[in-house]
Amino acid sequence: MTPKQVDEEKIEEQIEEEEKERRIKNQIGEEKGVAAAEIVSEMEQAFIDYAMSVIVDRALPAVEDGLKPVHRRILWAMNNLGLESSKSTVKSARIVGETMGKFHPHGNIALYDALVRMAQDFSLRYPLVHGQGNFGSMDGDSAAADRYTEAKLSKIADEILEDIDKDTVKMLPNFDNSEKEPETMPAKLPNLLLNGATGIAVGMATNIPPHNLTEVSDAIIETINNPNISIDSLTEIIKGPDFPTGGIITGSGIKEMYTSGKGKIIIRARTSIEESKGRPVIIITEIPYMVNKADLVKDIAKLATEKKLPDVYDLRDESAKGKVRIVIELKKDVDPKFTLNTLYKLTNVQTSFDANILALVGKHPRILNIKDIIQEYIKYRQIVVRKRSGFDLKKAEDRLEIVSGLLIALKDIDRVVDFIKKAENGAAAHEGLMKKFSLTDRQAKAVLEIRLSQLTHLEAGRLRDEEKKLNDSIKDLNAILGDEKEILKVIKKEVQELKAKYGDERRTKIIKSVAEITEKDLIEKKDVVIMVTNGGYIKRVDLKSYREQKRGGAGVSGAELKEEDFVSRMLTCSTHDYLLFFTSRGRVYWLKANDVPSSERQGKGKALINVLNLHDEQISNIMSVKNFDLGYLLFVTKLGMVKKLPLKDVSKPRSAGVRIMNLPLDGSDTVINVRIVNDKQEVMIFTKKGQAIRFNSDEVRPMGRASYGVKGAELAKNDEVVALEVLPADGKTTILTIGVKGYGKRSELEEFRVTSRGAKGVIAMETSDKTGDIVSALGVDSKDSIIATTTKGVVLRTSMKDIRVMGRATQGVRVVNLKEGDKIAGVVKVPQADQIEDLEDN
Repeated sequence: MTPKQVDEEKIEEQIEEEEKERRIKNQIGEEKGVAAAEIVSEMEQAFIDYAMSVIVDRALPAVEDGLKPVHRRILWAMNNLGLESSKSTVKSARIVGETMGKFHPHGNIALYDALVRMAQDFSLRYPLVHGQGNFGSMDGDSAAADRYTEAKLSKIADEILEDIDKDTVKMLPNFDNSEKEPETMPAKLPNLLLNGATGIAVGMATNIPPHNLTEVSDAIIETINNPNISIDSLTEIIKGPDFPTGGIITGSGIKEMYTSGKGKIIIRARTSIEESKGRPVIIITEIPYMVNKADLVKDIAKLATEKKLPDVYDLRDESAKGKVRIVIELKKDVDPKFTLNTLYKLTNVQTSFDANILALVGKHPRILNIKDIIQEYIKYRQIVVRKRSGFDLKKAEDRLEIVSGLLIALKDIDRVVDFIKKAENGAAAHEGLMKKFSLTDRQAKAVLEIRLSQLTHLEAGRLRDEEKKLNDSIKDLNAILGDEKEILKVIKKEVQELKAKYGDERRTKIIKSVAEITEKDLIEKKDVVIMVTNGGYIKRVDLKSYREQKRGGAGVSGAELKEEDFVSRMLTCSTHDYLLFFTSRGRVYWLKANDVPSSERQGKGKALINVLNLHDEQISNIMSVKNFDLGYLLFVTKLGMVKKLPLKDVSKPRSAGVRIMNLPLDGSDTVINVRIVNDKQEVMIFTKKGQAIRFNSDEVRPMGRASYGVKGAELAKNDEVVALEVLPADGKTTILTIGVKGYGKRSELEEFRVTSRGAKGVIAMETSDKTGDIVSALGVDSKDSIIATTTKGVVLRTSMKDIRVMGRATQGVRVVNLKEGDKIAGVVKVPQADQIEDLEDN
């Protein structure tokens, strides 16, 4: 062989080896692919089988009896043990063992937990198990071990099991085919609605709330009477869920739940507000469903410790013997609604129930509305009543056959006895009785088995009565089986009996709606005084801190101010109001009244620069606003300029403020006051030298934020504007004028004639060295009160009934008895609705 041939042969061998290796690799790859495909397919099928097992055999209740398999098996095991409600209880461990050994081969702990829940009156609206011993509590306490507790069926459970021995339900083999267990219970009661259900399956979950038996019974009866009844009509009968722990629920999500099978229901604790030793007290007597009471008390205590519930003074759990009583004692003079809203927002005093009415209908999971559940219950009960009636009919006919045979024999008893005596044996006697007396096989057997004591006339009469009753019963049962309407009548009658036997009052109260808790709801609504000092400090003080004093009183200490500082601006408002801060340079800043730092009456407050983003400006006025949609802002400057700006133009808060008036750049003019006015409303401008200009606000046209304004008053030399007052539409007011030295007076409004804008006006108060310049002027009546502040921080509250009405050109009377060197810095009116009782001096 030549070298060339050798090389060619080697090449061919190499090619064959490569081809063989490739074929082997392809074969291995194909085998691996087949194996991978088989694994995927097997896992998919296994997961589907597992999911359906969880859905059908574990997590979801059947619409027919409202029970999951574990609960159904527990009740069936208790029935087999003879634990009817009329019998004595037995150890729970025995029930668990019976259930686990024969019907439910799962953990005994899970079984006992299910048994315990069925015995808890705070978990089930109508408990199915009567427990004896410690079965847990609303505080989350566990039940005692199953060797210590005892149980039996409740009366309600008896109704669910009734007629199960009459072939009314399908019986299935247990896990080892040694016993039979029911596929569903006869369920004389609509248990799915009465006790609800909760369960998590694979890819789906159910959460059905419990309901009131009386309402559900009425709805079933009405549906039988009117099969085309609407869901809206049913919701008028079934008002909503009825939780075992009571509480209060909103009606907003109920209709959606009953219509679509899904809905969110807000549950609140039932609370009341009382007073104890001068303190408001919140008492919780019912808590939301499935809320742990002990944890709830701990949460409230924690919030109080963290100052998120600052008004809580004391907290006690006074619950006893199944009655809930949580006492939350508050500090004096606080509004309990504020604390209650905070509890709703931050604790389980308010919870939500996300309903998802999912149940098995013929082994298939399905979302149901309220009408679907009732119709499925009626449909199932029709089947049960039909099967029960058929069973009873057969039993009655069999008994009638025996009774008829016995009556035939008793009618000719001597011949019958004589024949039996002469018969060779029992078989011959049996055969002879059938032929000679025309008896059936069963009748002949019954005659042969009759005792001598039954051959009396009394026994014959009893048999004739029984024959009549059996004939009537057979007639009735045939009528039921022959007409579906008769079956519905039976169902309706049974439901009415259940309602009369077990119906009770609704525990859960339903209200139309529970409003979303807003930020305002978490802020206690109360009247406060907002103070700003000349030195740039601001504080919020409860209005009740200042008691009324008689005219000429010395006042009480209002603030511990720095030397030479004094209160320059002050107003009364609600903690729910918006505050508008107008600066001397024509800008406005926004702040919620409740965000103003709270302070004691004697405190100096907090630096304004740390509260507002000011730019080298002084606050010239503060205004509280509830509604930005109506009215105008009317500005007046020191030099008598006025401007009207729509209030809605300042309705959008900005942290850096907004320029609303274009004042001269040289700083010669500043904003003195800003008030809200409406169309055709009269206003008055007051100057420090005692002049008053009264004109109609319509004389000032609305302008934009960038304008300066128009002339409002003609000022004399060295005079300037100190006050702006908006007059009431009815014109019923008096004008209070106060000078810097504490003198003041009230004058009738009629004494001030109406002029045009820009006039000099008339004298409002005769100023002198005794009175000093005018510091403020207000429209008041005899029911009003005012708070006057001095430059040394003294605050006086006095009633207008103590200041008599005088003429315009008088100097007035002493309103505040000032100490030497002290002056009136400002005056503010307290609205009549805010009048409070006198408080003791500090």
